[in-house]
Amino acid sequence: MRNPSLSPEQQAVLFDKATETPFSGKWLENHDDGTYTCANCGAKLFDSQTKYESGCGWPSFDRAIKGSVVFTEDTSHSMVRTEVTCANCGGHLGHIFPDGPKETTGDRYCINSLALDFTKHS
Repeated sequence: MRNPSLSPEQQAVLFDKATETPFSGKWLENHDDGTYTCANCGAKLFDSQTKYESGCGWPSFDRAIKGSVVFTEDTSHSMVRTEVTCANCGGHLGHIFPDGPKETTGDRYCINSLALDFTKHS
């Protein structure tokens, strides 16, 4: 089910697999302690402690909250990538790549800010 309060840009990312412009997302420079959730359904996706600066232009995480995301092969745009979607509602979040921090998981979850909300820990 689609959240009726989503902006047209959020709907395009979450349901049409669009990608926001790099370095434009509201959560890219967020360094607060908290939890990133799905902008559509509110499911918890990423803890702020797993976010890092990758320089790719989108919020990057080295791991998702266990069971919160689903991985699917994506062969669009003449590439082979792994799409990341919300396990609860199926909304498109971004992609995962194997070029993340080697000292943790080695994964880089490259996630659209438009697909996320954020709840600051108090």
